[in-house]
Amino acid sequence: MRRKIISIDEEKCNGCGLCVDACHEDALQMIDGKARLISESYCDGLGDCLPECPAGAITIVEREAAEYDEEAVLKRIKEKKKEEPLACGCPGTASRTISRYDNHPHTSVPSGKIESELRQWPVQIKLVPVNAPYFNNARLLVAADCTAFAYPEIHRDFIKDRIAVIGCPKLDMVDYSEKLTAILSKNDIQSVTVLKMEVPCCGGIAHAVKTALMNSGKFIPWNIVTVTTDGQLIES
Repeated sequence: MRRKIISIDEEKCNGCGLCVDACHEDALQMIDGKARLISESYCDGLGDCLPECPAGAITIVEREAAEYDEEAVLKRIKEKKKEEPLACGCPGTASRTISRYDNHPHTSVPSGKIESELRQWPVQIKLVPVNAPYFNNARLLVAADCTAFAYPEIHRDFIKDRIAVIGCPKLDMVDYSEKLTAILSKNDIQSVTVLKMEVPCCGGIAHAVKTALMNSGKFIPWNIVTVTTDGQLIES
């Protein structure tokens, strides 16, 4: 029969595995570092995986394909009880909340030790799940990755009490606005702080946040802070 079904461009696929987690029918699997459709009959063609793909490798096409078999999908999901922690096989991208010393009153910070204020994982914009529970009621920090090296007090002054996501618009060569729009739209974000470098290419991360705020249709307080290459702050 001719119907709508997903198509994966393996050249564009970066192997992040986010689409695998997003597929409610368990129709996708990571094989040799690439996302693959393991059975046409498992794909309903609705494309829940599309918004999660940071590389734009997934599209919906109309072609001859096996009919969607909901019964087979439910049977497969029921039988698949023992799975790896993350479908993509990469534990480093598993979403989790990080507990620190202040969450454990009987544990003190060792004298002279600088504590990380990071409260969640992952932090890369391309890898964070848009529906991660830590985004709800969060104060969001969207930071250019170089800021962590240029500004030594970033944990104390910016990451503390915020959920932090990072990226580099020049090296990643991707428009973050779509992913950020999804995060803002699907969660109750309290505020957004953009932390960027003074270099021109860093303007892309501020533009992506501004676009995402407009596209979300929400009024969310936001501000931009610029870090100079010698580690000084410039409030915008």
